[in-house]
Amino acid sequence: MRLVTGDDITAAEKRLDGRVVRTPLLDAPVLGEALGLRVAVKAENLQHTGSFKARGATNALLARAEREGMPAGLVAFSAGNHAIAVAFVGRTFGLPTVVCMPPGAVPAKVAEVRRLGAEPVFTDDLLATARSLAAERGWHLLPPFDDPDVIAGQATVGRELLADGPVPAVVLVPVGGGGLISGIAAAVKEASPATRVVGVEPDGANAMSHALRTGTPTPPVRPVSVADGLAAPFAGRHTLAHVRALVDEVVEVPEAAILPAWSDLIHATKLLVEPAAAVSLAALRAGLVELPSGGRAVLVLSGGNVDPSRLATLR
Repeated sequence: MRLVTGDDITAAEKRLDGRVVRTPLLDAPVLGEALGLRVAVKAENLQHTGSFKARGATNALLARAEREGMPAGLVAFSAGNHAIAVAFVGRTFGLPTVVCMPPGAVPAKVAEVRRLGAEPVFTDDLLATARSLAAERGWHLLPPFDDPDVIAGQATVGRELLADGPVPAVVLVPVGGGGLISGIAAAVKEASPATRVVGVEPDGANAMSHALRTGTPTPPVRPVSVADGLAAPFAGRHTLAHVRALVDEVVEVPEAAILPAWSDLIHATKLLVEPAAAVSLAALRAGLVELPSGGRAVLVLSGGNVDPSRLATLR
């Protein structure tokens, strides 16, 4: 299977120029002191849609439009962040948009989808319902992660974090379906092969680890995690291929470790992030990732679309 190339990433950078936020790479000395290393965070929670997903969704639509023309409408399936991103892209380009979401989706994310003008459709069978709606309406199904154009869009995160700071020893990336880590690994390994790229999943939502163990992107047990942004129902063929070829390691963090890390991450960085963004810090604290003493680590903060009611649980 063909992997995303440097040329693909450069093309994505050109498409996304002026359309997405070049999010900051921020030093996090409080986190670094506690862990005995230098830490920086890539703040994708400050993206237009509150997560990195705007990059992949925008690039995928524009790349398709270059090849085939602009579609009549968009369909997507997502628990939240991709749903918001596709709703944003639909509004930006004046396209009607339907998003299939699970019945238990975070209310704040559903509300944002509606605010952006998209129609949420609640279903337990996200992929089948999305495919049916796309076929019925003749609209384009914009996948959340398993698509080379989506991966190339997410790869721009990797290009930016290398350009904006010293070369890190390790980049830690939250993993759901694998689009973000696939793109970041493609960008980072091209420019800095010695930098380790490590994926982090909740042990209750481990589609990529399951796929690596079984050798195929078949669905694991239904994902359940406080890090709802990582609860992908499966990994994809494209993302599995990228992770196998380019990612150094994928670790599974205990569910009980995520909320304490989330609270401390917010306090240390002063950034409003969602629990999915905290899994990398949880993995470091649990000793799941081996790091050289004094080395530099970049934690990719994948998003900040948290339900305000959840903030009351912060300690």
